[in-house]
Amino acid sequence: MTTMYWTQLDAPVGQLLLTADADGALTSLSVPGQKGGRTVEGVEEGWRYDGGPFRAAAEQLAAYFAGELKGFQLPLSPDGTDFRQRVWAALDEVPYGATVTYGQVAARIGASRAAVRAVGGAIGANPLLIVRPCHRVIGADGSMTGYAGGVERKVWLLTLEGALAAQRPVDGRS
Repeated sequence: MTTMYWTQLDAPVGQLLLTADADGALTSLSVPGQKGGRTVEGVEEGWRYDGGPFRAAAEQLAAYFAGELKGFQLPLSPDGTDFRQRVWAALDEVPYGATVTYGQVAARIGASRAAVRAVGGAIGANPLLIVRPCHRVIGADGSMTGYAGGVERKVWLLTLEGALAAQRPVDGRS
């Protein structure tokens, strides 16, 4: 049985659950209520709570949420098919503060126009939210479509990165 490490970090988008393999490479980053995300209740036999392997991730996430970091430099080891790995690698190429469409991601990996739905499925299965920026993928019409962590978080992250204008409160106060 392989040891899997896990820890939790407080963040502006909720408590993050991080997992890493025995080498310390991140295997997942989940947010509360995430569709298909890991939960503490889902901690399995062979998992070990230990914040040590996550020091660099914790530092980089804190800097990202403070608006001081534009790109993560962490070892990643998500489990996925070759197709999903190609899609996820394409997400890494989307610059901070920018957005792309599902069709543009499909084109980046050389997938046909008919494969856009499969690309969307792979993006939705991204186990490394925030670190692997699937929140930067939007609908062809500019809509904030599907984000496993919730559309509100997607808007918050894109606003943090400057890709969206800051959202004003409904009552008009700043």
